[in-house]
Amino acid sequence: MAKNKNVIVTCAVTGGIHTPTMSPYLPVTPQQIAEQSIAAAEAGASIIHLHARDPETGKPTPDPEVFMQFLPVIKQSSNAVVNISTGGGLGMTLEQRLAAAMRAKPEMASLNMGSMNFGIFPLLQKYDSWQHDWEPAFLEMTKDFIFRNTFKDIEYVLRHLGEEHGTKFEMECYDLGHLYNVAHFVDAGLIKPPFFIQMIFGILGGVGADLDNLTHMHSVANKLFGDDYEWSVLAAGRHQMPFGSTAAALGGNLRVGLEDSLYISRGELAQSNADQVRKIRRILDDLSFTVATPEEARARLALKGGDMVGF
Repeated sequence: MAKNKNVIVTCAVTGGIHTPTMSPYLPVTPQQIAEQSIAAAEAGASIIHLHARDPETGKPTPDPEVFMQFLPVIKQSSNAVVNISTGGGLGMTLEQRLAAAMRAKPEMASLNMGSMNFGIFPLLQKYDSWQHDWEPAFLEMTKDFIFRNTFKDIEYVLRHLGEEHGTKFEMECYDLGHLYNVAHFVDAGLIKPPFFIQMIFGILGGVGADLDNLTHMHSVANKLFGDDYEWSVLAAGRHQMPFGSTAAALGGNLRVGLEDSLYISRGELAQSNADQVRKIRRILDDLSFTVATPEEARARLALKGGDMVGF
């Protein structure tokens, strides 16, 4: 891949992993999600990655009606690329996970590239009490949970959301084998360049947050895909900023946001998603990198444009 392109910054605003007890700054209501998304875009994020939550409890929800309370607001107030999760919340069916994206027909959607153990139960040890009864049960169930993304599931998403609606994908790769799963679908003609690989580090059940793993996955991706792809990196928790900075230095892109880390520095909660975007932008500025605009991201990823979505 060519080096020194402008860096595409994705911001994952709320996610489906952290719970309200963990941070008072986690956006939960449609208004909060919209406001934090717009602020993150103003801070320099060109792609906004979105989940939805029940506004009363903060529990992840697949309900398209909830998404439609914030998607049009973000579109009206920002030029950022809207990227809707198809990972949803842990335990949702594929149909539930796809419901909002099929309704909204976004420019981008996430697509998990393999089944895996997905353990967030260690977070139980960090808190003595909970705001909502669903929170500890949600974390506990991941001791015996497989995040299902079979070849049949992936093909279904590629055909019905990708081919039918022109949505392109942030292909989430939690391990080396997931890169080879992408290559399988490239060979089958269901994934066409330019495509966007998101390498994910530090989730229990996936590849660990070791920089050797980052450089190895990047090397393998280069061998598999040559110049046909853009790549990005996210890492959970305290690894967020170091891994993002390293990805930029290697010619890649990066993702920040409260989905991936609740903190802005050691022991200090981020008060907004925009705080994290501003921080990584300061780091990129100091390293003489430039942040890509939404239009640059659209051009490099061959997106259909914000006027072609369903919201």
